[in-house]
Amino acid sequence: MKKIFRMFVITFSLVTSAFAATPIDTTLAPMLEKVLPAVVNIKADIKVTDVNVLRELQKQRTEQGSQGNQAPDVYSSVASGVIVDAKNGYILTNAHVVGDAQLVTVTLSDGHHYTAKIIGIDKPSDVALLKITAKNLTAIQMGNSNDVKVGDFVAAIGNPFGLNQTVTSGIVSGVGRTTLGIENFENFIQTDASINPGNSGGALVDMKGFLIGINTAILAPARGSIGIGFAIPSNMAKSVMIQLIEFGNVKRGALGIGVQDITPDLAGAFKITAGKGAVVTQVIDNSPAQQSGLQVGDIITNVNGTDIKSASDVVNTVGFVRVDSKINMNIARGGKPITVNVTLADPKKRLELVEKMDPFLYGVGLKNFSVFSPIHGSIKAVLVVSVERDSNSWRSDLRPGDVITSVNQQKISNIDELKAAVAKSSGEVLLNVLRGANAVFLVINKEP
Repeated sequence: MKKIFRMFVITFSLVTSAFAATPIDTTLAPMLEKVLPAVVNIKADIKVTDVNVLRELQKQRTEQGSQGNQAPDVYSSVASGVIVDAKNGYILTNAHVVGDAQLVTVTLSDGHHYTAKIIGIDKPSDVALLKITAKNLTAIQMGNSNDVKVGDFVAAIGNPFGLNQTVTSGIVSGVGRTTLGIENFENFIQTDASINPGNSGGALVDMKGFLIGINTAILAPARGSIGIGFAIPSNMAKSVMIQLIEFGNVKRGALGIGVQDITPDLAGAFKITAGKGAVVTQVIDNSPAQQSGLQVGDIITNVNGTDIKSASDVVNTVGFVRVDSKINMNIARGGKPITVNVTLADPKKRLELVEKMDPFLYGVGLKNFSVFSPIHGSIKAVLVVSVERDSNSWRSDLRPGDVITSVNQQKISNIDELKAAVAKSSGEVLLNVLRGANAVFLVINKEP
């Protein structure tokens, strides 16, 4: 079975054979001489809180005889980072490298050590920003990852297996890789340049020495490189970095839609060109999308000047726009172009609004239900389809599959009657629920 492994070290052996067909340059040395000092070693001391992990760690140390002076509940991981701002000492790396670290030490190519300050961490994109105070640093200039194409020659730099300043080379073997299950927001650059465990946070550079990606993961069946590595595009990392510098976090706004890729069949049905845009499949009530007039069936073609080719493009473009910011969307509706301006909302505020409007049944999916049961006879009631965890209903033990037959001892037969009865309640609601062969009463309180 294939597995995706994160990397905590990057090492690269220069592979010149990949460039045998390129007579212009026979060496990458001049370019690497400029960028190598900008790739640093990162050592993160992480405290172990999971008892099972702690036991395994202590067992490994005993077997290896490597107890040393380190605290028994602390282990160190080794990874890479990239200096992107020499003046301010900013270093990009992966969130999974330093996310739980108590102490982060950065070692430069010349051997100098510095304790790093964590400016911010964004786990959904797996990007973290560090800062060190040091003079005469060398930074890599960030490139435009939108210009990266399959077949471009690239070099990966890092500290695989603890081997500092290692370089491997290859080509870009894929762009826009999504649905890998590595991060919440995925738009990876795929490369066949050898990336190994320990490469996390290292640099993926083009032949001019521009940073086009932050190496983050490998596809490996046995914890080794098989020539499929993934890097976070530099534009995505830069977008996160800007927010981390200014705010210390990435606070994403919510649009409130569901989107789907346009397959050839859907393209034919919508009478549009396949592979261009994403179709809106759902518009959530009381969301910015609904308030702006977006409708199910709209084809999103551009967001903030970025052309949309898939549903992932919408997710990744909107996902890095800060809450309360406005976005401009070009859509096609019925074959006609329309421009929509939307102000993204705070997901928590929307949840608070929904909860305020319906304090008893917020987060509960309902469906009108009619069936003849051998046990309960003819039933005309309301079926609970879904219940959000930590909602008032969930805490009151309401569960999917329950059938609500009465509210405050008043019989109901559909959703409208249910909501009307609940609306008359003040502090609590008494529900009679059929659950399998049994029936129970549940009390939902207005306050948690």
